[in-house]
Amino acid sequence: MKTVLLIGSGGQVGQELQSTLSSIAQVIPIPRESLDLTQLDRVRETIQKTCPHLIINAAAYTAVDRAESEPELATVINSDAPTVMAEEAAQMGAALIHISTDYVFDGSKNTPYTETDRPNPIGAYGKSKLLGEQGIQQVHATVPEFRYVILRTAWVYGALGKSNFVKTMLRLGSDREEVRVVSDQVGTPTWAADIAKAITVLSSHWLSIEAEDPTTDRVTSGIYHFTNSGVTSWYDFAVAIFEEAAAIGFPLKLQRVVPITTAEYPTPTQRPAYSALAWQKIAAILNSPPPHWRQGLRQMLTQLYTQTYESNYSLRR
Repeated sequence: MKTVLLIGSGGQVGQELQSTLSSIAQVIPIPRESLDLTQLDRVRETIQKTCPHLIINAAAYTAVDRAESEPELATVINSDAPTVMAEEAAQMGAALIHISTDYVFDGSKNTPYTETDRPNPIGAYGKSKLLGEQGIQQVHATVPEFRYVILRTAWVYGALGKSNFVKTMLRLGSDREEVRVVSDQVGTPTWAADIAKAITVLSSHWLSIEAEDPTTDRVTSGIYHFTNSGVTSWYDFAVAIFEEAAAIGFPLKLQRVVPITTAEYPTPTQRPAYSALAWQKIAAILNSPPPHWRQGLRQMLTQLYTQTYESNYSLRR
């Protein structure tokens, strides 16, 4: 089997990818603890040592607010390291799939952003991610045969990995009767498992025998957007989380979800007011539109409930 070097294998998307990729490739998982992305020489050595057919970078500096006080660190991890990955991939004839973000946009639109819309990040995190995209594109400009996909996604959550918005809401909803959530930021919640499935489809094209002939490759190098379908606000997402969680059986103390404005919940960095992404370009490769965000939420909560409560019940028995 061909090999995939999965950098960031311990994260939400990375853990899902370990499962979905295993049927089509030999996966070499590299969790955060095993590779410090600020050590660029180590990044090069890891790639050279494993000599993969495909590199998937699911790692990133994602502390959006902290990035305002650590812009240099965010840039090394989100820009310098992916550029090094691209350089090494191009050198050995490997492909690269790199996960990016809706935060490369300023949020001034009121219709979904397409891949051809001009990025204009408004925070240090988004700026660092855009620099990473540009670094990868520059490698491709120098080595045109280098194959890459920059996959922008948004509002990622999953049952695996550490904290995310869904898990935070469940924690607050189990402790409090009231939760206040911003209602004037709009985007698309995206289940990590659906991102992993989309990346696996892209990977299968490049890892298949047919993809050895570039004329048969359906995946053209460039930027693609993938999120679940549908658009919502953080407030409406929170309401949906509690509705679905209650229906499944999560223990909740919550009585009210109160909508507030961004101005009422100040943060160190400004966030896009609207960051929905248009996914039609990748849907043509996937042969179907992405599932609706509420469907993904329901599946994630079911998975999380099974992990948290049914497994604990079995252990007690």
